[in-house]
Amino acid sequence: MEPEVKTNSTAVTEFILLGFAETERMQSVLFVLFLLTYMVTIGGNLSILAAILVEPKLHTPMYFFLGNLSALDAGCITVTVPSMLGRLLSHKRAISYEACISQLFFFHILGGTDCFLLTAMAYDRFLAICRPLTYSTRMSQAVQRTLVAVCWACALTNALTHTIALNALNFCGPNEVNHFYCDLPQLFQLSCSSTKLNELLLFGLGFIMTGAPVVLIITSYIHVASAVLRIHSVEGRKKAFSTCGSHLTVVCLFYGIGIFNYMRLGSEEASDKDKGVGVFISVINPMLNPLIYSLRNPDVQGALRRVIVGRSPLQ
Repeated sequence: MEPEVKTNSTAVTEFILLGFAETERMQSVLFVLFLLTYMVTIGGNLSILAAILVEPKLHTPMYFFLGNLSALDAGCITVTVPSMLGRLLSHKRAISYEACISQLFFFHILGGTDCFLLTAMAYDRFLAICRPLTYSTRMSQAVQRTLVAVCWACALTNALTHTIALNALNFCGPNEVNHFYCDLPQLFQLSCSSTKLNELLLFGLGFIMTGAPVVLIITSYIHVASAVLRIHSVEGRKKAFSTCGSHLTVVCLFYGIGIFNYMRLGSEEASDKDKGVGVFISVINPMLNPLIYSLRNPDVQGALRRVIVGRSPLQ
């Protein structure tokens, strides 16, 4: 864009999040729907976390990572949905520039950590099935904590890079964001200055954050599949595939939707579709993850029953 627009760089102090609804009746329906979804998601993820904490049988590396994933999912939906519910209730769509940038930062740091944590979970399954004799030493508590810390560090670097680069842009109007939360592609469309560097950063870092983990996950599961197929016991194969099936389902949903959302440059006409993709990323995925992991896992189901009923494992 023209360099003279920099004089108006402070013109936009707030953004208008258009959201979904045009009528007051539809806003009421959406408020109830998203409130219920939020309560179910928070309840489901905190229940998984509580079950892992109170059940000694679940004090293993796999469930340590699952507990972290549940905490991240609860945080991810909390970044976007409560503020949207507040706007639906007050009928005010404005969000300050600072609040918008903060929401974007926390959404990307939580989502990025989620991205790398799924890779760590694949590595855990690889060691458990392909290297069982050395599993306890290779996946010690120190290693588990180090992997989680590295996930957070990589996600923090990504989120900070995008946030700093976005702050370098000028926003001098219009200020209407055709979405229900602040995200990079929609804000790029409102910038008065060139976003080519930002788009290249989004594509490049997105490629690193999805490409490298996907390659590592696929490689891990190629080895896992090869090892499982060598198991003679049908029951043994079934148990091995069961522990991996839930993780693979979550991986396919998370990376598939994430790649579709962030790997498209210059797609200004896709904003309405982006709302649906945003619902899957920030609402549906966090809600489905506890269901996916509990439906096919008898250990988690038993621990959840004890948490809900209030019995100890010995009763």
